[in-house]
Amino acid sequence: MTRFFRLVRFLPQICSSLLLLLVVLVSCNRPKEISSVNPTHWEQRQAKINSSDSLDYGSSYLSVYSEIYSLTEKRTYNLTATISIRNISSEDSIYILRSDYYNTAGDLIRTYFNNPIFLKPLETIEIVVDERDEHGGTGANFIFDWAVNSGTHEPLFEAVMISTSGQQGISFTTSGVKR
Repeated sequence: MTRFFRLVRFLPQICSSLLLLLVVLVSCNRPKEISSVNPTHWEQRQAKINSSDSLDYGSSYLSVYSEIYSLTEKRTYNLTATISIRNISSEDSIYILRSDYYNTAGDLIRTYFNNPIFLKPLETIEIVVDERDEHGGTGANFIFDWAVNSGTHEPLFEAVMISTSGQQGISFTTSGVKR
């Protein structure tokens, strides 16, 4: 009977230890989120482009830094990158045909969408590359293929990179260029 009372006395500690172990095991199996944009977001924006439409086609390059050097080439900081895709036309919709993300070595990491999506006049959409996503590296970039009505401004592509650690913060921007 004495053993039983000793066991009962330690029961709260045993239960809390088991609960902690369960939480750790469950959190280890969760898939790592690489972007805060849900793929169904792109599916809801899909657009049909008719071959009879009079569209001008183009491609743009956007540099993105998901990681930067600090002090030496051996120390780096990860950054969150917000990629902004903007329709600067106040009258016409535009179409983004494809969005590819490449790493420093030029290897394709992922395609966010490869079916045309639309942006209404003056609309902005974003892709967010999570700070924990280390696939891009110091020389990551995006290639966007797009189409606009003849005479309509081409889309504007910008990236804002940001990170904070303790009391230090860093942020900067890049702009896309037509290829």
